[in-house]
Amino acid sequence: MRYLVSGGAGYVGSHLVLALLDAGHEVVVLDDLSMGHRAAVPTSAEFVQATLSDRARVQEIFSAWSFDAVFHMAALSLVGDSMKEPLRYCRENVANSLFLAETAARAGCTKFVLSSTAAVFGVPREVPITEEAPTTPVNPYGLSKLMVEQALAWAEGAHGLRSAALRYFNAAGADPAGRAGEDHDPETHLIPRAILATLGELPPLHVFGTDYDTPDGTAVRDYVHVADLAAAHIAVLPRLDQGSVRYNIGNGAGHSVREVMAAVERVAGRPVPHENGPRRAGDPPALVASSARLRAETGWTPRFAELDQIVRTAWDWHAAQPNGYRARAAA
Repeated sequence: MRYLVSGGAGYVGSHLVLALLDAGHEVVVLDDLSMGHRAAVPTSAEFVQATLSDRARVQEIFSAWSFDAVFHMAALSLVGDSMKEPLRYCRENVANSLFLAETAARAGCTKFVLSSTAAVFGVPREVPITEEAPTTPVNPYGLSKLMVEQALAWAEGAHGLRSAALRYFNAAGADPAGRAGEDHDPETHLIPRAILATLGELPPLHVFGTDYDTPDGTAVRDYVHVADLAAAHIAVLPRLDQGSVRYNIGNGAGHSVREVMAAVERVAGRPVPHENGPRRAGDPPALVASSARLRAETGWTPRFAELDQIVRTAWDWHAAQPNGYRARAAA
């Protein structure tokens, strides 16, 4: 099988590429490297550096190769930035996604897997969150993903394009073999920020809010290992033979910011430097997934279910290369 992975040089995308290659598939990676890293793309994958807004280049890719499915990971994804630039987020995430989907359908590729987000739910009424929960985003990033989901739902009847919207909760960790990890600039995710602060590569961790209605006052999130997330993308492909689907992907257990810091301290054997601050706009107090539907319909189950397991793989990767892919590219 041959697959196109947009955003395949990014964090989740690069781990998906590894999983597909490990399974014996051919992979073409499309990435503009605005946030991804060329060094994250295995040499056995085809790599095309281009932006999704380059319509002619995207069409050339579908003319050069035929694909059994498209995994669409490329997007603007920072909640804080989306609050500052809502029109840009909606324009780029929605327009580029729908163009890619339309191009795939016209080329005869009828399976499309969308990297969506738990941010489509906004502030949930109940936790854990099921797929039937109301979708009321509280930030433009979540809104942009929900708009794409809704458009894809119409595309099946009109174009025969069967889609899977995978609503990620918090991706974390690194490839257990050390082949890939998390390297953002700027780094905004909690676990790598806590690790890099502990390693002295970043300033003390800033805790956004200590007065939430949660057991210890800090925000609660569901952390799913990035390798498990990649495996879920592959697991949904057979399900698309029956029609379009939407799945939540998480471990089903929530951990607070303080609990994550404690896990890093257990793995590192030293305290996490940190300072407390006010809440961040657009952040719900708790987001925890119910992945029961995904498990029941695909047989997917996480291999790295414990928080310390997830943190350990992330710590090993960052400790081995605290400068991330920049050190690898310079070698």
